[in-house]
Amino acid sequence: MNPSEKKLLACFRDLPDEARQTLMAFAEFLAARHEPRGMEVQEPKPRAAPENESVVAAIKRLSATYDMLDKGKMLHEISSLMAQHVMHGRAAVEVIAELETVFAQKYERYREEAGQ
Repeated sequence: MNPSEKKLLACFRDLPDEARQTLMAFAEFLAARHEPRGMEVQEPKPRAAPENESVVAAIKRLSATYDMLDKGKMLHEISSLMAQHVMHGRAAVEVIAELETVFAQKYERYREEAGQ
């Protein structure tokens, strides 16, 4: 059980019965809005990188390739790599290679979470 699950369980146990029922109803509502684990895994739609691709273009290409990933969860890593390029002069080729790795790793995690 991860820390969030432990915290949720502790909160649940501290609630009176009526509040527990409300919490359960809300949790079921939220669960119904999201795809269950074991969902069908979407495959990436690879796109060839153009010659002299910019970092911004690479991010757009990779976002389209891995359109099933939640980019909001990747924002910190992506923006950090972009800052390394823009503010610190890191070569675009290096940053793009690392971006490709980040997207591929996130895709593998997505597959694992889907049970595949």
